[in-house]
Order: sequence, then structure tokens, then C-alpha cells
Amino acid sequence: MAVNNNKLLLLTFAICRLIVTVGLTVVPELLDVGLDGRLSVDKRELEAASVDFGRLSRGAPSEVVHPATAEDVARVVKAAFESGFPVSARGQGHSINGQALITEKKGVVIQMGKGGGGGSGVKVCDKGMYVDVWGGELWIEVLSATLEYGLAPMSWTDYLYLSVGGTLSNAGISGQTFNHGPQITNIYELDVVTGKGELVTCSEHRNSELFHAVLGGLGQFGIITRARIALEPAPHRVRWIRVLYSNFGRFCKDQEYLISLHGKAGRERFDYVEGFVIVDEGLINNWRSSFFSASNPVKITSLNADGGVLYCLEITKNYDQENADSVDEEIQALLKKLDFIPTSVFTTDLPYVDFLDRVHKAELKLRSKGLWDVPHPWLNLFVPRSRIGDFDKGVFKGILGNKTSGPILIYPMNKSNGNAKKGKNKKHSYSYVIAVERHRDTGGLYFSQHRKWKSSSKPARK
Repeated sequence: MAVNNNKLLLLTFAICRLIVTVGLTVVPELLDVGLDGRLSVDKRELEAASVDFGRLSRGAPSEVVHPATAEDVARVVKAAFESGFPVSARGQGHSINGQALITEKKGVVIQMGKGGGGGSGVKVCDKGMYVDVWGGELWIEVLSATLEYGLAPMSWTDYLYLSVGGTLSNAGISGQTFNHGPQITNIYELDVVTGKGELVTCSEHRNSELFHAVLGGLGQFGIITRARIALEPAPHRVRWIRVLYSNFGRFCKDQEYLISLHGKAGRERFDYVEGFVIVDEGLINNWRSSFFSASNPVKITSLNADGGVLYCLEITKNYDQENADSVDEEIQALLKKLDFIPTSVFTTDLPYVDFLDRVHKAELKLRSKGLWDVPHPWLNLFVPRSRIGDFDKGVFKGILGNKTSGPILIYPMNKSNGNAKKGKNKKHSYSYVIAVERHRDTGGLYFSQHRKWKSSSKPARK
């Protein structure tokens, strides 16, 4: 009997020492918090929630919650706050440095998913020119729903298979930002679950401190469960143009000129301005694959590229049937003011939705070859205008060498646009967005748009 008592005493002592050493975190039975949605401990769902798009980190959640309402999200977060277990909201897993993963100790992933919030996840108010969207809904679904009313959000990211709450937590930028600001400047109202599990409605005039903290706050101030997004009439078609530069200074000067036209009438500006860098001799013949004839490949050296690097300016002009006859004239007037390689104008014409969803076509191609679910060590930077020349010399013409395995984006942003609704306006104060998106070699597939393009010294008429 004494021996058994000693064993029990030693076991109790060992358990106490373990608790003191590593701590004790208890994940309560979440079924007890009254979920309208569902909780899963399915191995496949746990595995899916253990990795993200970057595939550079790995998590180990104990449960995955699929909320049916914002109140479900609030219940889980409140339980986490009171019990001390980690919780993370996940949209499409494109968060920074594994933020959507539970990595330190066991906890719960809230898989926001599409169609939550009770009923439809996208509710369009055409009279009010806005749409209410569940935080886990994808932007492609927002576009599809709003186009039924002839409307669309003003500002986009380049890839539409991202969650609304995810991009609003990071700002949401792309080639329309110079004109409409990032996505976060086009939001009227939010529903947010705070770190204490409180469900709060906020806007510019109601709980404004929380509103501005959450927008672009990297998920540190709450979980977005609903966003009210501003809409505008959607154009029908897009004239999509690319021109090449061998001189970085001219490339930057022209980009800055084009974004300085924000606020001008539509006929006096482009609707989208981005740029990217070509440092690989092979990519120029794979990049937008039908740009050049396979039987007559173009060499970077033949274009007198400065330091073996070319720069591409990508611009678009939106239009409808009523102004289709004047769009070529408007484009030509703008192109005359630019200093690109004269014979390097490439243009195509396509529906508005196809332009916005252009990256998805490359994704499908990569998925078919097993090249999508691979590590993506991407680097995104804001570089001040004063140092962008040094960045070109040191990175594009320096450490990158002449081989890449993914896009290198570069385009300027007018700093005033991010604060347009706060009344701040520093005229022509720029910073540059740099995105070095490396991944396993895809043979240039990321750069292929699989469309017929026409080459000329001026835009081709469709």
C-alpha cells in the first residue's frame, strides 16, 4: 500500500512540475459555447489549417471552427480571451509570416469561409451604391454579385481569390490605387469582433478609432465579419496596353506622370497603372507568351537594356459602348507624352471582368502542373522615391542576377491617396511598391496570359 502511495505521490509531483515548466492551456469544449456553425477535428481540415499559401511556416491547431454568424466568431474569441488559448482567423491563408496559423501551442483556427454571416454573404444595395459583405467572402464573389446590378467596387487587388477581411486588414492595393486609393479608403462601415469577443459596428463617425485601427491593422485589433464597400458603375470593357523601357529613369518618370493625373476626367487619364521588371533572358520570351514569335525570339540585349534589365509599364483604359469610338484617340493622346521604346506597344481588348480576374487563369495553369501549392517566399516593400534608383542598381541590376522564378512588380503610389478621406493631401509625394514574388521555377507560367496580342507603334483598334 505504501509503495502505491509513493508512486501516486511521484506521479502527482511530476505532473505539477510539468505544469510549472510548460504551463497549462485549456481549450474548452467549443460545442459548449453555443455555435450556430460547426466545429471540426477532422484530420484533413486540421491539416489544411496547418499550412498557408507561403508554406514557410506550419501550425498545429486542435480544432477548426466554421462560423455561421458573426456571433459565432464572437463566442469563440470570448472563450479564448477568458480561457487563454490562442485563436486565429483564416481567410485564404495569404497572411504574413504564418499569421493565420496556430504555431506556439494548440488552439483554434476560425475558418471564415465564404457565405457566412447568415444567409447570403454578399448583399447589394444598388440605390445606396454599396454592398455588405461577410468578412470571409472572396472578392471574385463580390464582383460577380455586384455586376448583376451593373456596379463594382472601385479598388482591387491583382488577385481576386482572397477574402474581403484579409485584404482590408492589409490595405488592398494594385494598379487602381493611384486613382481610388487602396481598398481600405472605400469602406463605409465594418462589423468587428474585438480581442475580448465583443461584436462592434464601426465607421468614420461611429467607434472611429476602432474603424481606422482595423483597416490596414494586420488583424491586430479585431476580426472583420462584415464590410460595407462603396460601389460605382462598372465599365464593360478594358483596353489593356503594355510598353517596354530599357532606361529605369524614364520608366519611373512616366509612371509618376501617369499617377499624377488622378482626379482628372476619365478621358484624360488611364484607369490602371502598374509596372514590372524583366531580368531573365528566358522570361522575355515566356512573359505574356504571345508577345513575341517563338521562331524569332527577342533578346534583352537587342533592346539595349541598361544593365541587362527591361521594365514594363502596364496600363488600361476602361470604356463602354457609348465611348468606344473615342477610346483609341484618348489612349494615343496619353501615350504621346511617354518615353518608352517606340516599337514596343502591345495591346489587347477584353471584358472588364476578364481583366480583373486575369491572374486566376495563370493559377489554373500552375495548378494543372502541380506548381501552385509550393513555397512562396515573397517580399513586399514600400521604397521611398529618393532611394528607388539605388534599389534598381543594387537589386534589379545587382543581387538578383539574371535569373528569377516569379514576378517582380514595381509601381509608384501617391501618398496622399491613402489619407484622402482624412483630409491630408501632399501633392505628388510618392513611394514605390516593390513585390519580389519568388517561388519554385514555373517556366514563366506566371507571366503567361494566354491571349492574342497585337504589336505596333501605336494602339491597335479592336
